[in-house]
Amino acid sequence: MTRTLNCAHRPLDLRRPRIMGILNITPDSFSDGGHLYRRGVDLGQVTEAAIAMIEAGADLLDIGGESTRPGADPVSDDEECRRVMPALERLLDLDVIVSVDTRKPHVARMAIQAGVHLVNDVTGMTNPEMLEAVADSKVAICIMHMQGEPGTMQVDPRYDDVVSEVRGFLARQSERCLGAGIGPDRLVLDPGFGFGKNIDHNLALLRGLQEVRVHGLPLLVGLSRKRMIGSITDRAVADREIGSVVAAMLAAQRGADILRVHDVGATIDALKMLAAVESPGLS
Repeated sequence: MTRTLNCAHRPLDLRRPRIMGILNITPDSFSDGGHLYRRGVDLGQVTEAAIAMIEAGADLLDIGGESTRPGADPVSDDEECRRVMPALERLLDLDVIVSVDTRKPHVARMAIQAGVHLVNDVTGMTNPEMLEAVADSKVAICIMHMQGEPGTMQVDPRYDDVVSEVRGFLARQSERCLGAGIGPDRLVLDPGFGFGKNIDHNLALLRGLQEVRVHGLPLLVGLSRKRMIGSITDRAVADREIGSVVAAMLAAQRGADILRVHDVGATIDALKMLAAVESPGLS
């Protein structure tokens, strides 16, 4: 298995699980929409939130300017750049790996030109223009599985075998990237919890997480505060920290290499407990 993810000359050691903090520069994301965007980007609050996550132990920060929650409306390339780029440039001054969460080739190109370290594509490199945008760069690439598109993906998602079908997609798309000259040390895979999947699909993917891995590539898992957590715990979005941390630990136990979370500090504490139990010689 690949133990180092090369993010534009910034190597990320994956011998232990790493934490990706979520920064949504949107008015309508499902969990924290509007927190960092009120009639425009609040760069002061973005920087404050980023520093707090870094101090809590985040290894990466994932910044996005378009909500991909179920039912979300798309935004234009220009609007997404207007939201993301000023914040991105501010974050690149910090000592952390910076990821841009986008499905738009133009936004990816602008972010790469600015110096971003990772492109997180929820459409899994299915757009040939996106593959072209990232192939000649040095950035790392996250390939995510999504059935459908955000506006309709949760209407009636169906699979014959969700683990096998997600694995097949990730295998095909990673092979496309490898064929385009992107080294395996630049690739990370995301099964896309909640993206065109109901609660049974999500639970099956979590149980079979190791089966999703292909070509020995690292896995990124994002379960934080999602509908699955609310359905199981009967908690509102703002009250899903405990459920989210437990879900992250279950993913880590099943081999997740990067955990994409809102609650960085709590997840770091849980990882320390997990490490102490599973590797007592390291405590």
